[in-house]
Amino acid sequence: MQGAEKFWDKTARRYEKQPIKNMAAYIQTLEQTRARLSPNDRVLELGCGSGMTALMLADAAQQITASDVSGEMVAIGREKAREQQVENVDFVQATVFDDVFEEESYDAILAFNLLHLIEDTTGAVARVRALLKPGGVFVSKTVCLSNAGFFARLLMHLLIPAMQLVKKAPYVRAMSSAEVESCIRDAGFEILESRNFTDQSMSRFVVARKTQAL
Repeated sequence: MQGAEKFWDKTARRYEKQPIKNMAAYIQTLEQTRARLSPNDRVLELGCGSGMTALMLADAAQQITASDVSGEMVAIGREKAREQQVENVDFVQATVFDDVFEEESYDAILAFNLLHLIEDTTGAVARVRALLKPGGVFVSKTVCLSNAGFFARLLMHLLIPAMQLVKKAPYVRAMSSAEVESCIRDAGFEILESRNFTDQSMSRFVVARKTQAL
């Protein structure tokens, strides 16, 4: 993950200033996620970026741990938390695989725009299940590049590798909505909700509950 850390450290301040491309879908994501949280919940967000989502959801949970591979992203999140005087969100530089997180410690785990950026997606989702309490929920939103049209897919298959060669893009996995759902289900989750919020969005929103046994 060292390459990903360097990439996001370098782009963090620029990323922070970029406007949200699909605000309607983002608002729906927040609303539907908030509906799955309870005031006493301990929540872990993976790939929190600059921390905006965690801070927006701070009043919906008892405690949120917002984590990211990038130390620079984490620093921005901490700055925002201080500015907004949010005290129940803490920021940690870590990946889902790091042992800083204890198993069966979280009521909910969030991963927005992340799964397609992880090389070992299967292992990551299995780790999410291990970190959740029995019956805990996994809320994710994943960019599904395989759902794009033929010419868009062709362009991305040519463009992304070229950008990666010059360190202008991170690792990206082309997944379909069906592949995302299958990966989550096979890890031992019951899918409660799966949808796209707008016709223009390639991002699949999935809510899944940890089952008692695989």
